[in-house]
Amino acid sequence: MRLYHADALDLPTLFRALSLNPARRLGLACGRMAKGAPADLVLFDPDKPFVLDRFKLQSKSKNTPFDGARLQGKVLATYVAGNEVYRSA
Repeated sequence: MRLYHADALDLPTLFRALSLNPARRLGLACGRMAKGAPADLVLFDPDKPFVLDRFKLQSKSKNTPFDGARLQGKVLATYVAGNEVYRSA
């Protein structure tokens, strides 16, 4: 998101780099929005600021160089196969 906010990348290019192209490279049907594709989606606000707290990460690993950093671009909800699996508080 730092590249997006610095006007170095637009959101479609970022989406292709992080989702579509890796899925294609691995031969997966995901990473795209199309009829019949898995309904795996992330709803996010690219401008919403937040301070990263490593202890609130959903990951088992708490190692991050961004602990305490003010960032922009917060995930609001995540859906896997059309089912909500995460919602931001």
